[in-house]
Amino acid sequence: MSLPSIDSSSLFDVSGKRAVVVGATGSFGRVVCSTLGNAGARLLITAGNGETLAMLKSELNEASIEAVEVQGRPDSEGRCDAIVAKAIEAFWGIDILVIASGMNDVSPIVDMSPDRFQKVMRANVEGSWLIARAVGRQMIEQAQGGKVVFTSSARGKLGHPAGYSAYCTSKSAVDGMIKSLGCEWGKHGITVNGIAPTVFRSPLTAWMFEDDEKGAQFRNSVLSRIPLGRLGEPEDLAGPLLFLCSAASNFHTGHIVYADGGYTAG
Repeated sequence: MSLPSIDSSSLFDVSGKRAVVVGATGSFGRVVCSTLGNAGARLLITAGNGETLAMLKSELNEASIEAVEVQGRPDSEGRCDAIVAKAIEAFWGIDILVIASGMNDVSPIVDMSPDRFQKVMRANVEGSWLIARAVGRQMIEQAQGGKVVFTSSARGKLGHPAGYSAYCTSKSAVDGMIKSLGCEWGKHGITVNGIAPTVFRSPLTAWMFEDDEKGAQFRNSVLSRIPLGRLGEPEDLAGPLLFLCSAASNFHTGHIVYADGGYTAG
């Protein structure tokens, strides 16, 4: 029996691919931009804060990464259509969508108003649905397949005792969307998957890595659940992301990849 003919050098190649990165200025969004951009993808970056977005675009261009920007969150049908239109104007199509936007609001459920709950659901679920819908239409029209990557969380699978009723619910809904769209769009050659991290280093979590009493207490409680014995670093998300955005994942759809050091395994 002869060896299968597999060109491993091209499996993770995204050079020239046209990628839309939603929530590009956030901690995970910046990982996405750096990972895909340095691998040769062309980027359409979006975020709500125009000043921060312009700064990110400049950083990317200075690093010889091709990027264009369009300000806006995926919070309406019109806004999402405008994001797609800008990508068509810039690149004549879309090959990859990475949804890195979202939010959390920590509160015991008995103290949380319905408006606060709905705000989390709109940002994490409705916004993801709207931009996936808009980009999915374009990918189906192109008839060339595509890659869609959602941001999930270990909290889509596990609860949390510290007031995560809105966040856990929203990420569970995102997981359901990933599975549903993976089934719905398979016939179009569009794969739909998610990355689900646990705690990883970012400006928002910097205190968790500090050596003071508060940071140490939190870190020890989390580390007791992580078999690999450490918190996540940004580069821990880069590998799974590149896998899900490249030909290496062509037979993977409807999956959630847990970048969590084994947190959800135990």
